[in-house]
Amino acid sequence: MMQPTSIRDVAQHAGVSVGTVSNVLNRPDEVSAELLVRVTRAIDELGYVPNDAARRLRKGVSSAVGFVVLNGQNPFFNDVVRGAEDEASRHGIAILYGNTDEDADRERLYLDLFEEQQVRGVLIAPFGDIQPRLERLRRRGIRAVLVDRFGGSSRYSSVSVDSVAGGRMAVEHLIETGRRRIAFVGGPFEIRQVQDRLAGARVAAENAEGQVELEVVATTAMTVEQGVAAGTRIMARPPGQRPDALFAANDLLALGLLQSLVSDGRAQVPEHIAIIGFDDISFAGAAAVPLSSMRQPSTMIGRTALRILLEENGDPELIPRQTVFQPELVVRRSTDPAR
Repeated sequence: MMQPTSIRDVAQHAGVSVGTVSNVLNRPDEVSAELLVRVTRAIDELGYVPNDAARRLRKGVSSAVGFVVLNGQNPFFNDVVRGAEDEASRHGIAILYGNTDEDADRERLYLDLFEEQQVRGVLIAPFGDIQPRLERLRRRGIRAVLVDRFGGSSRYSSVSVDSVAGGRMAVEHLIETGRRRIAFVGGPFEIRQVQDRLAGARVAAENAEGQVELEVVATTAMTVEQGVAAGTRIMARPPGQRPDALFAANDLLALGLLQSLVSDGRAQVPEHIAIIGFDDISFAGAAAVPLSSMRQPSTMIGRTALRILLEENGDPELIPRQTVFQPELVVRRSTDPAR
């Protein structure tokens, strides 16, 4: 079997010392332009691939950051990861991506994997309470930043959107359009964002002038399929017992609700039932009935989280910070005023 090219092979081919090749790989700013060209050409000609694990042991720093997301099917999280990747590329860092699919066991699996890999740090949109697990990572020298989850008084920095304010704004908008029987559709309630968006919806309903009914239609996941199922249950009711507006905890649920109502044909959107979602993913404006939504600055969330993680790696004494963005109401046809 042919042995892989070694750093000594590169040094011999370029006519330089092993130390010079090491400097080119790890400290190129300390190498002259002429030597940099010679060594780089030798690396290309021999097809040398640096052993990243060995380099990590020598330097004591990984070239990767782990990112655990809550739902890989949701384009919102794809945009958040893209923002983190954009920032990571500026620092020569790779993002290792894991999707928990709202499953605590899968979440533990990815965190175990990232711990074994000794990543530089972890970005995580958590499912439930993971503080004990993050404490373990911290003891191993692996810092973490919460993403799309407010850290509160936690020992961990976080980057999130004010979901309580977003829930309040969404329901206030529905009330302003003339709706009075509103259903919040979302779940599972182990997800903090779902809790917060419902809390904001309740504030809006309680503070409204006149009577506003707010019910909860629970789902087991934040998916299009669960939105379709919830819409089917709603349409099984007699017309007088159906809500006149639906606030979905995310856009995937809202799109499922819209699909269900349009397919059923007995209730029109927005004439009979208005729908508003949360996230403002790219598909929202292209839906059969363009979907109103609460917009989150998704790529900025990912970029900011990665930047904070690197800053904390550089200075472990930094006090954890909670960065909270404000959501933006995007109004489209699905919440046109009631006639």
